[in-house]
Amino acid sequence: MRRSLFLVIIIAFVLAACSERDGGGIDVIDVSGPLDSSALEFMIDSIGAAAEDGQELAVLQINSRAVLDEPLLDQLEELIAKPPLPLAVWLGPAPAQAFGGVASLVEGAPVVAAAPGTIIGRRDPVIAGVGGASGEEAMAEETGIGLEPTIRQYLQSLDGQILPSANGDVVVSTLVEFEGTGDGLTLRTVTFRNPGLITRFFRLAATPEAAFFFLVVGLTLVTFEFYALGPGVAAGVAALSLWLASWGVVNLPVRPAALAATILGWILLTTAYQRGGVIFLTFLGAIVLQVGGMFYVDGSGQIDPRWWLILLSVLAALFFFLLAMPTVQRSRLSTQTIGRESLVGKTGAAVSDFDPEGIVEVDGSRWRATAHREAGLAAGDPILVSGVDGLFLEVEPVQP
Repeated sequence: MRRSLFLVIIIAFVLAACSERDGGGIDVIDVSGPLDSSALEFMIDSIGAAAEDGQELAVLQINSRAVLDEPLLDQLEELIAKPPLPLAVWLGPAPAQAFGGVASLVEGAPVVAAAPGTIIGRRDPVIAGVGGASGEEAMAEETGIGLEPTIRQYLQSLDGQILPSANGDVVVSTLVEFEGTGDGLTLRTVTFRNPGLITRFFRLAATPEAAFFFLVVGLTLVTFEFYALGPGVAAGVAALSLWLASWGVVNLPVRPAALAATILGWILLTTAYQRGGVIFLTFLGAIVLQVGGMFYVDGSGQIDPRWWLILLSVLAALFFFLLAMPTVQRSRLSTQTIGRESLVGKTGAAVSDFDPEGIVEVDGSRWRATAHREAGLAAGDPILVSGVDGLFLEVEPVQP
């Protein structure tokens, strides 16, 4: 008997929850940053899901400077022009921007409002990186768009308005009476829809500065792992950073020449470090890296990289090459990196097998060393220091 009563209570609770949801709530679909394919697909799917759930209203909350996918933009514009349920657009929170294809989305929406200070303009190109930059910026109120400071106030203002849908015009009801009373109104249940965790993870590289940062960090950590004898953690972080950087290369309008300059800057910094810290090569590598970052993306005046944020990535790379890697290498090899020329002509022993690099011990200190592949050095073999090449000792087997 008790089990039956408990089951009835659970069923009643579920039915009550479903009936409350069937009464129609409000979905706020929140997207910010450049609208790539994943963001546009999320908006399209969320509008369809809101209609399937029987929601009273769907609101697109947008703050974006660029659109990166033309076919999905066309699909979203068609959906906004003929939505499956009443649909509105709010540009916010302040200060919001609507550039390129986002401006065309706003113009095609049946009802639009914006947070104070919102800027609309730079309509060309519609897709970032496709065509030249043109168009002026204007405040939202100058374009005839009404201002609503918050999304809550906007939803309240929509109560009683007639909005179009695929099934005809609908009188939207965003306010309901307080439960059990008749002397007050409150908003219907508002659900905020945000992109999923995986989508948000990849969209970490949705801006030019972030995409460039992940590329520089990934390449720098590759060098760090190789030269500083890291335990492998740096390799994992490097792989993750390069994975995010590749997302930016695929989705953003990256200039091939700027990408090549970025890689060249990394090669120059690595070469300078390998040769013991050549100042000229280090300085040249930093300049090439900065130039590559400043022109990394063809933003067409919409998502152009900001030089001061690019500079932060370059300074981070310089920190690793000039301070972090030499410090880690000295600590792991338990020796200083000066006075190596005095070791030429001395003998020692190989600590590891050479292929063609390895570790040797000379005068009680360990050094990274290199030898000809034909030398066939193995751990325990006696060696002779024949020269110094950057951070490496050049060694050869002791002749009997």
